[in-house]
Amino acid sequence: MSDKRNIRVGITQGDINGIGYEIILKAFDNQEMFDICTPIVYGSPKAAAYHRKALEMETPYNAIDNASEAQAGKLNIINCNSDELHIELGTVSEEAGVAAYQALEKATKDYQDGKIDVLVTSPINKSAIQSKNFNFPGHTEYLQERCGNGDKALMILCSGDMKVAVATSHMALRDIPAAITPELLEEKITLLNNSLKRDFNIDAPKIAVLSLNPHAGDNGLLGTEELEIIAPTVRKMNDGGIFCYGPFAADGFMGSGKYACFDAILAMYHDQGLAPLKALAMNDGVNFTAGLSIVRTSPAHGTAHDIAGKGAADENSFRQAIYTAIDIQRNREMYDNARRNPLRKMYFEKRDDSNRLNLQQPDNED
Repeated sequence: MSDKRNIRVGITQGDINGIGYEIILKAFDNQEMFDICTPIVYGSPKAAAYHRKALEMETPYNAIDNASEAQAGKLNIINCNSDELHIELGTVSEEAGVAAYQALEKATKDYQDGKIDVLVTSPINKSAIQSKNFNFPGHTEYLQERCGNGDKALMILCSGDMKVAVATSHMALRDIPAAITPELLEEKITLLNNSLKRDFNIDAPKIAVLSLNPHAGDNGLLGTEELEIIAPTVRKMNDGGIFCYGPFAADGFMGSGKYACFDAILAMYHDQGLAPLKALAMNDGVNFTAGLSIVRTSPAHGTAHDIAGKGAADENSFRQAIYTAIDIQRNREMYDNARRNPLRKMYFEKRDDSNRLNLQQPDNED
């Protein structure tokens, strides 16, 4: 891990026909960003130059061949694509999908090789990137496959103190009821609890669990998942030492502001959790992939093809994604260091009327 003021932030270019380069160039047009990280963009210097010209910006960058060549205080860009790359702002193209995949693949490999510390991904077009090499609904599933080592990922959307995780992530609505099982909820609640402790430095997090059906099922009238699956799982997790509560009807929970009483929320499906948070914080929301060794964040918005090249994109969510990745990396270091080489247990022997400390007693004995 690099110095606190020089964290190596790997950044993927995303879809070259969208706003990825615009938000990157705007974010690092502010020199203060270089005080907290060394950015390494995985993409194409040619694409960066094209967008910079279209936006009439002057943000300088440093073209490099390898992450080891990255210089502090500069926006470094590694070429991952063909020099014949064709850019068509605002359009969905197979070529843009290939370019996005190549950048993501190279950045992931460099993370695994220890060349970058955290990863921030720019938005991709999920249909354009599909190929024999990338057959995933999104970044979360791809990184789980590539970096999970058997661990499961959990998508969390963050904005300030509000954090929303999703039990079923990228899944068609018709498939969600069958996917909501006690085993799935136990897994997601455990992942969320662990992430709140290690990634966000919250000692005893409180988790709200939303219902699947309207009005939390109305005691079985509108569905039985709450009575048969969600509520029993919440009770079981509480008995196991995790502070979780629910199920709460999503509309009343969000509308009443009750979400402010909890450290995080577990929604049953994508739009249930992400729609209200994005309504409250679209311009500073951050996606975070929890549960994996890699620290990966991204802005909360998409490729925004409709405004690509027009200078209208707001870079704040992207900037917040960088801040969040750095904070999480530091929190993990502090959490792990605090639990490394703990003090040995002390054992006392009772002899006559005095106690004697026995330093020879092995730690694995009671």
